[in-house]
Amino acid sequence: MTMGKIIFYEDRNFQGRSYETSSDCSDMSSYLSRCHSCRVESGCFMVYDRTNYMGNQYFVRRGEYSDYQRMGMSDCIKSCRMIPMHRGSYRMRIYERENFGGQMHELMDDCDNMMDRYRMSDCMSCNVMDGHWLMYEQPQFRGRMMYLRPGEYRSFRDMGWSGMKFMSMRRIMDSFY
Repeated sequence: MTMGKIIFYEDRNFQGRSYETSSDCSDMSSYLSRCHSCRVESGCFMVYDRTNYMGNQYFVRRGEYSDYQRMGMSDCIKSCRMIPMHRGSYRMRIYERENFGGQMHELMDDCDNMMDRYRMSDCMSCNVMDGHWLMYEQPQFRGRMMYLRPGEYRSFRDMGWSGMKFMSMRRIMDSFY
């Protein structure tokens, strides 16, 4: 199994002190005073602009990310989470209301527009049974995103996503690694 590897840099364009990791890091400040760029050598990660995997998040895979602001971060990168590779099926149930209420639909593949496919204008909770997923604020996998691993998500609002609607969702596949 290939482990991911990411290197963070204090300044834009991979300058300044660096910190390398292959696992989750809930608070980058223990290693770097600030973090403005990163390079993913292998694997996939989510990076966050707040500690403890909160705030704006951005999906990064193998490649160079020279400026945190281009990732839609309001502040520098403060935490990161390694996304384990998943082989097998993908299954997620999305619900119109919190606590698994209202309309429900089961997804086993990507959905580029929830409104067009399911006539569902809101998604307030979900249950991820298999695989790792990204939920996007706009159709066609655009806008701000949220990473979901297997588990129950009873209220996106309670997770700090009030006022944000999710309109498309995508599986994090082998091809991303």
